[in-house]
Amino acid sequence: MSKQREMSRRTMLATSAMALAAPAFIRNVGAAQEPVRIGLIGGGTRGIDIARHLGALDSAQVTAVCDVYAPHLERAIEAAGNPDAARYVDYQALLDDPNVEAAVIATPDHWHERMVIDAADAGKAIFCEKPLATSMDEAKRMRDAVERNNTVFQLGHQGRQHAATAAAGRLIKDENRIGPVTLVKTGRYFNGTLEQAPWRWYGYYSQWDRPDPGEVQENLDWERWLGPAPEIPFNERHFWHWRCYWPYGTGQAGDLLSHEFDHVQSVLGWGVPDTCMCTGQIAYYDDDREVPDTWLANYQYEERKCAFSYEGVMNSGREQPPEYVGREGRIIFNGIGQDASDFRIYGDHAAYPHMGRYAESNDGYDRQAEGGRWPSHMEDFLQCVRTGEQPKCNIDEAFIGAATLLMSVESYVSQRAVRWNRETETIEPASA
Repeated sequence: MSKQREMSRRTMLATSAMALAAPAFIRNVGAAQEPVRIGLIGGGTRGIDIARHLGALDSAQVTAVCDVYAPHLERAIEAAGNPDAARYVDYQALLDDPNVEAAVIATPDHWHERMVIDAADAGKAIFCEKPLATSMDEAKRMRDAVERNNTVFQLGHQGRQHAATAAAGRLIKDENRIGPVTLVKTGRYFNGTLEQAPWRWYGYYSQWDRPDPGEVQENLDWERWLGPAPEIPFNERHFWHWRCYWPYGTGQAGDLLSHEFDHVQSVLGWGVPDTCMCTGQIAYYDDDREVPDTWLANYQYEERKCAFSYEGVMNSGREQPPEYVGREGRIIFNGIGQDASDFRIYGDHAAYPHMGRYAESNDGYDRQAEGGRWPSHMEDFLQCVRTGEQPKCNIDEAFIGAATLLMSVESYVSQRAVRWNRETETIEPASA
């Protein structure tokens, strides 16, 4: 990396960190502003939620939808509230549509690289669902394309729409409220059954009614769905439950750890951790899935003398919201990473109701003091499309998240600790 590029990236990251720490207001871009014309790629589990959200915003209009599965294409059109939206099976045709100025990518992860690069080269602003990429090479090529085209880019981490992250970051970093933070604890838990197992839904969360496989195959362009993935005959389990298989994603790392780390990055802004040791296993759902249902990743920020842990367990219903542990107390949020909208401050003692003690120090921080209601994550993106500003989870923040989650994958696969090389931006074996 050239010295000029390194200085430029450090400046961008510093600017991003200041934006995270400062109060953020909803920018008034003018009542007469035309809605951003959106091309939605993917009408599956996340795509349908995004279609509904976009359809409810005055600042957006879905003018085109692309999906290789006809029922998802039609339901996304309906959810977006524009029956006149163009329908596409080929996403390249959507990107060529002059009536589309921003692409929203809500496809399985194995398509992200190709679609992001093509959208950036087509001159479209981009909102891409998390995670950014399934490999570091992909992440670097995507970053290069976004920077080369000066693209407005937002990664879909909706936890960044909550002002509580800025408030907690200020209390920890500026006011030293809980003393030096030495541990950050996060986790995801789900306790299902073999009949209703995690990631085994059909087109939407907790939707367990299985569509007829023959009808699915008739309405699906399987070759287009596979795209850059290895070519195999039609497999309905891979189509519906792609999160369970390595060719299409990174399991808990990309789906869940990514959200939890993004919360940590939103609060602390420390960048990629130095080292990671990750273990995993299929502890309960031995249902032909390839990715573990139990994922334990432990990271170290060496200069900060702080550890960050993620526990992913799919056979327990408990909850581990983001918890920031300092020498003099703790800050514990009220939900999982993308939902955490508030927090409590505890002294250095038991901090959970079942332990018999509640917070002794809770000043009732008013989140409205952070500048009123922050824009939703999508509103932030839409505003930046009009203003040219950087969204909260821009390509640099997205790259940090990709490197962090992929460290856990590399550690699991290689069965050893790994280290982040900041000079080469590569994941390497940790020294003995």
